[in-house]
Amino acid sequence: MKQGTAKRSIYGVHPGVAMTIKWIGELKQKTGRTLEEWMKFIKKEGPPTEETRRAWLKEQHGLGTNSAWWLAERSAGKGEEMGDPDAYLETAEQYVEKMFAGKKEHLRPLYDALLKLGLKTGKDVKACPCQTIVPLYRNHVFAQIKPTTQTRIDFGLALGDIRKTPKRLIDTGGLAKKDRITHRFEITSLKDIDDEVKQWLKTAYDRDS
Repeated sequence: MKQGTAKRSIYGVHPGVAMTIKWIGELKQKTGRTLEEWMKFIKKEGPPTEETRRAWLKEQHGLGTNSAWWLAERSAGKGEEMGDPDAYLETAEQYVEKMFAGKKEHLRPLYDALLKLGLKTGKDVKACPCQTIVPLYRNHVFAQIKPTTQTRIDFGLALGDIRKTPKRLIDTGGLAKKDRITHRFEITSLKDIDDEVKQWLKTAYDRDS
């Protein structure tokens, strides 16, 4: 696992990477085994599937849900990029390529425009792709880009309990669900990315100061 400076990329390293590196560093102290020792043990003594390994780690070895989930996932060859900044950035590029492949390929110009707009909002903004969405962070997620259908990108914003919004700014129900993203614009063409979208993006950014 490398912990050096991540390579240059338009994307930023997801906050979860630092959390995972910290978790790996504390694993021996908290559980009695290092990550490498757990991997060897699980593959030698554990059940065959990721799902059964999670239950086995919780029930037989007293691990918490998160630790059991992460170890089972790693034992199945998944999630390694979350412990390595450079590996994450390489994977992030792949996430975006897959997100806009096939029947969603024509949405890529809309994504590129939204990403550029989001990154220009402030010098402290970073985009950290996941498998199905690209969240934009300041201190927290304040916006997200999601190719929801083959014809539409949902541009989500964290606006809290703001009530006076234009009709096209749709309430996601996120506030009631305690989600960060509470509203969204439906983007189907470049002309949808207008001054109104820019204004509300800036509002979401300013709220996360």
